[in-house]
Formats: sequence, structure tokens, C-alpha cells
Amino acid sequence: MSVLVPRPGGRADSDELVRVGRTPAARRPGETDPRRLLDVAMPQDRMRAWLITLGLGLIAAVVRFQNLGRATHEGTPIFDEKHYVPQAWQMLRNGGYEDNPGYELVAHPPVGKQLIAVGEWLFGYTPLGWRVTAALAGTVMVVLIIRIARRMTRSTLLGALAGVLLICDGLSHVQARVGMLDIFQAALLLGAFACLLVDRDQVRERIWLVVTEARIGDSAWGPRLGFRWWRFGAGLLLGLACGVKWNGVYYIMAFGLLSVFWDALARRSAGVRRPWRGALLRDTAPALASLVALPLLVYFATWAGWFASETATDRHATLVSDDVGFAFLPDPLRSLLYYQLNVLEFHTGLTTPDDPHPWESKPWTWPMGLRPMLYYYESGMPGCGRSNCVEAIMLVGTPAMWWLALPVAAWALWRAVTRVDWRYAAVLVGYGAGYLPWFVNLDRQMYYFYATPLAPFLVLGLVLVLGEVLGTARDHFERRRTGLLAVALYTGLVVANFVWLWPILNGEPVTQERWQAELWLPSWR
Repeated sequence: MSVLVPRPGGRADSDELVRVGRTPAARRPGETDPRRLLDVAMPQDRMRAWLITLGLGLIAAVVRFQNLGRATHEGTPIFDEKHYVPQAWQMLRNGGYEDNPGYELVAHPPVGKQLIAVGEWLFGYTPLGWRVTAALAGTVMVVLIIRIARRMTRSTLLGALAGVLLICDGLSHVQARVGMLDIFQAALLLGAFACLLVDRDQVRERIWLVVTEARIGDSAWGPRLGFRWWRFGAGLLLGLACGVKWNGVYYIMAFGLLSVFWDALARRSAGVRRPWRGALLRDTAPALASLVALPLLVYFATWAGWFASETATDRHATLVSDDVGFAFLPDPLRSLLYYQLNVLEFHTGLTTPDDPHPWESKPWTWPMGLRPMLYYYESGMPGCGRSNCVEAIMLVGTPAMWWLALPVAAWALWRAVTRVDWRYAAVLVGYGAGYLPWFVNLDRQMYYFYATPLAPFLVLGLVLVLGEVLGTARDHFERRRTGLLAVALYTGLVVANFVWLWPILNGEPVTQERWQAELWLPSWR
């Protein structure tokens, strides 16, 4: 029997595999080389990789947590914190549910507000209390992106680079420092993506075992793959993401299709005679169970506090309204569905075609961050060496990264189509699931912070491109050195851009002149 082993260094391409032992029999015409099952092995520097991960995670924590409770409206929440912070406090007081929605507004499921409530339980109804869990989620995202990029590129260097880029992303930074919901959903979705990546590698290892045991031809559909715990974990996280905001459902559809597509390609690479039918018949049902049914169950489980209460919003809608419907269901489920339909009506009716919010933006402006948001602004403050300083928090993506979003997306699409590069395809799926659905109803009120889940996939796309600029282990020394110089210069540009924006990302006092210098485009004003 012959065995495939990875060639040290290089990219995750099938031609990086070398064979030890006997040469296999010639393949039939049109048969796929089963060596394509195995990507280059993970780097062997596990200890160093974890030290780098933890080191960058610590830096991320320092950056995200510093002066976390400083900028407020005289001690009160800023912007949409005004909705979620008091609702989280209600949950903390009541045991996990809301019973007195401000302005009759309960627009989102409970998970994000429950996470804010954890911080309020630890540190009280203070700015630190209602922001600390968001900062923790932002820090966890940096750790996740390092491990994800390392797995996708098989490079510890590129994994570390992904961590640096996410630390320096202005949008992710600001969202990790306010008591709003989007950073929690972004962290959960990124965690689900990480689980699916590990699942992909494990599936290929399981199929390769069948190949080496000469059992791949036992069925025209290929082997059964057994229970897949990492995909199960992805389903749990997707359910929690939907428990933060409903648009997590788009990721359920996108990641579910991506998982089955990966399974079909793995079967095809192994030489299965009918790989697509095999994926349809043997992989689709388990995928539906883990990535559709399980998230649905988890979503309903997040309402446990609501079910256990007697005074939660619409908890007994069946007793006070004749228009509940769903008569075939138990009363608690009927009341919950009534509540959900009210929320849906709120979202579909949240249109402002004639009277838009001053900082509203439409999705075509998000990739380049052309219309950021002003969360906080105070003038006439001391602290900048003058008596008339400005303190402001503006949600803006670091231009050195976000202004490259469209070229990176175009290159990713080209690579995914012409080279069938699964890594670029995965990044496009993750980015598209968070971006394209917003074009369905353009009259709806929208804001730039809806782009929060896009940031990590933008970082991954940038890292893949930078990996190509860097070159492979097979390239000439001069080529590698030139690539390394280009990557280092770009990384330095991103860091410098982030440092320049630092005052308006954190509400630090600046002069009026510096404030005007921070507003690069007319659309930023």
C-alpha cells in the first residue's frame, strides 16, 4: 500500500503531495486523482502557533478593553445602546425575559441582550457593565480569525496577519466597544464557519481512510461519513446567532449548501462514481439535521426564560387577543409565534424612503464604508490642550482595508471560478450571506453596523490575496523576499491607518482641526 504525505511548506494545493511506497495502478480515463482529497498538512509549529494566537489575543483584549466605559451621554448609553442596555437590565431583573418594552420596541430575539445582561450582572448598570461582553466577543473573534486563516492557508504567518488586520479594523473595533448586538452575532457566525472548516478536513480524512483500505468502490455513492461533531457544533452556533438577530438564517442556508458542496467535491476527488448523487442521498439529510433542524431547536430554546415567565411581552397573547391564529398549536407556542409575527411586521414596516435617518446608509455603500455612522459627539470639551475640544465615536471601517473590498471580491470570484479554489469560494459565501440579502428591500431603514459580520470575511479575503503576493516555498528567494516586503508594507499601512483613526474610534478629545482632518470624504460628514 502507498501513502500520501505532505511536502513541507507550500500552499494547500493537491500538487504539493508526494507519494511514498508503490505507485498506484493507472486511473481510468476521466477518473479523479484521489490525492486531491488531502490538502497540505497543517504546519507542525503548534506550540508556536498557539503562543502567537494567545499573544495577539492579549493585544486585542488590551485594544478592545482600554477606557471601555469612558464615552457616554452623561453616563447614559449612546445610540442604539439606548434600546438594548435597558432591555438587558430588564432581563437581568426578571430572569431572562423582557416585560416592559420601551416604546413598545422589542425588535430582536433575546441572546444578544442576555449576553449584555451578563456584563451588567458582573459590573452593574454602568458603561463597563453593558459593554464588557461585547469587548470579550470582539477579542474572541481575533483568536478565531487567526486559527481560521491558519487552517485555510496552512500558514502560521498568514494566520497571525489575519489577527493583526482584524485588530486594526475600525468597524470591528467600535462594535466591540458598544452595548449593541451585532458583534455577538458576528462572533457566533465566525465560530460556526470555523467549525465547518474543521469538519471539512475531517470528512476528507475519513474518506481518505476508505480510499487507503480500497473500499471506495463498494458503493457508487461513496461511503457513509458517520456522525460529525464539528458540523453539529456549527449548528449550535448558528442557532445562537439567529437568537441574536434573525438575519442569521441566511448563514444557515449558505453554510448548509457550502457543507454539502464540500462533501460532494470530497467524494468526487476520491473517485466515487456518482459523487453528486452520493452527497444528495448520504450527506444532505444529516446536513439538514445539523444545520437546519438543530439551529431551529436552539433558537426556540433561547426563549426558555420567556416560556417560563408569566409576564413577558405577549406571553399570554392567546388570552388577550382574538387574532392569534395557529389554533392547532399549544397556547405557549401560539403566543410566541404571535410575538414573532409582530416583530416581523415591525421590521418589514421599518421603511424610510421619504424621511431617512441622518446616518442611514444603503448596502451598496458598505463594502467601502462610504457612509459611516456617528455614534457619539460632544464639543466644547477639555483634554486636547484647548478649551474647545471634540469627542466623537464614529463607526468607520479602516479605509486601507475596506477600500479594497471590491477588488478583493472580484479576484476571489475569478479564483473560485477559474481555479476552483475552495478557500476563495468559502470567503465569498460568508461575505455574500451577510451582504446580498439586504438588497431585497432597499426601502428599509439600514445602517453601516449591519456590515459587522462582513468584516472577518473581508479580512480572510485580504489574507488569501496577501498569501499569493507572499509566494510559496517553491518560489525563488528574491520573489519571496519581494513578496514579504510588499506584505509588510501593506500591513504597516493598515496599522498606521488604524492609529490615525484611533481618536474618533474611541471618543478621545481632539482639536476641531484634527476632527475635520479625520473626515476624509464628504459622505463621512
